[in-house]
Amino acid sequence: MSSLFKFATLVALAIGLCSAPLSAREVQDAMGTVNVPDEPQRVVVLTNEGTEAVLALGVQPVGAVNSWHGDPWWDHIEEAMGDAVPVGKETAVNLELVAALEPDLILANRQRHEEIYPQLSAIAPTVMSEELRGDWKVNFELYAAALGQEEKGREAIAGYDEAVADLRSKLGDAIDEKVSVIRFLPGQIRIYQLDSFSGVLLKDIGFDRPENQNVDAFAIRTGKESIPDMDGDRIFYFTWETGNGEGEAMEEDVLNDPLWQSLSAVQAGRVHAVSDAVWNTAGGIIAARLMLADIARIYGVE
Repeated sequence: MSSLFKFATLVALAIGLCSAPLSAREVQDAMGTVNVPDEPQRVVVLTNEGTEAVLALGVQPVGAVNSWHGDPWWDHIEEAMGDAVPVGKETAVNLELVAALEPDLILANRQRHEEIYPQLSAIAPTVMSEELRGDWKVNFELYAAALGQEEKGREAIAGYDEAVADLRSKLGDAIDEKVSVIRFLPGQIRIYQLDSFSGVLLKDIGFDRPENQNVDAFAIRTGKESIPDMDGDRIFYFTWETGNGEGEAMEEDVLNDPLWQSLSAVQAGRVHAVSDAVWNTAGGIIAARLMLADIARIYGVE
């Protein structure tokens, strides 16, 4: 039996299973209006940040895309994922596996999945968020609406806001520091700005940023020649590793460079290695709370 035929059969089965009168609500998403079940029971999530959202809302997905680094999940969500089935990467979703799980709701992202939207929406009602960077709360609220968990969603965001306010109070004058956020990747360095996951959280807390980072944009992609532009009163850095050691090699190369060693934050001993998953890649509410905990620990205000 050909792969295409098997997929078509699974889609037909999924459509038949979803034909019962379950749809009772309309949700506005990046693609328009979607009719979704009142109480979806079999949810498949196709982004890392979406997976964190459904877990925080008390929903265990039947399937989800693999965490970018994990076997198959990030350490900080592994236990909560239970028997969820991994369905490929965000950028390479296995449609046959998704269909085989017989979902009644799929949560996806336009940036990642617009090309496969017709196939996804043929399997089950598919709610598509728009962006995958910046303010995680925008997507979180959409997913809460799709799941019929608006009240839990409001409570979760209120809890986050309370944690931010508490941390801000404990930090006191430390939030006046200009904090710099740097990421090492294979063959590249990024200087993160405000429209990034870490940038939003740091702004929520009230931290100041170096002038080149205090910009409503995502990141500056650069190399070692821009090391002097990476300075701040304090530097947080994290590293994306693809498995071949090139990310870690870039990190080591920069950290041993005389230009890096001359930065004021380095001279003052205010440089901190943090988790790429928590500070950038996971991108959801669980990571946001863990990032707040990291900052509290680093500043000694736990």
